[in-house]
Amino acid sequence: MADSPSRSQRQRLADILARQPIVRAYELRQEGIDPPTISRAVRAGELTRISRGLYQRADSDIDAHQALAEAAKKVPRGVIAMVSALAFHELTDQMPRKVWVAVSTRDWSAPAPSYPPVRIVELRDRYMQQGIEYHTISGTEVPIFSIPKTLADVFRNRRLVDRSVAVEALRATLDQRKATPASIADAAIAGDAWNIMKPYLEALTSNG
Repeated sequence: MADSPSRSQRQRLADILARQPIVRAYELRQEGIDPPTISRAVRAGELTRISRGLYQRADSDIDAHQALAEAAKKVPRGVIAMVSALAFHELTDQMPRKVWVAVSTRDWSAPAPSYPPVRIVELRDRYMQQGIEYHTISGTEVPIFSIPKTLADVFRNRRLVDRSVAVEALRATLDQRKATPASIADAAIAGDAWNIMKPYLEALTSNG
């Protein structure tokens, strides 16, 4: 006996969530999952509504960086940046209350989502093309700026990130050998931050 249409959709939903524990309602609709099926899955405890239009498989493990995955879903063209990127790379003790997400100045027009709390930083297109890495968090491929790129951004944007935070992140990067001085310098040059960063990098590497 053939499965009923609702059973077929529930099975497809389960298959999707097995691959992708955090998913947008839009993505489910694109896969042919209708709103009643989503609602039934929520009522059955199979799916958890995180925020408007964003869902998570109920039995999925909670990742320490899950807010980054949720932000990536809410701002599909954004890249995790600034203090949130530093925190992900374990280069700061700062615990940002909002997820810092960089977007192109020509791409962003909508207000920042209320959940997860997001701080939007608009960057020029050429800055948006530099140093993007992809990390899997809660089953989601999350774009995050690399360490050298993030250092360039925080040094260049003193009005957004205090200089002491940038210097400590640079020091931590060198102490933990998470990036070479050459790669840091290259990113700073590409990101128009070299003149600002140069004296700090030279001072921190003068004995090495």
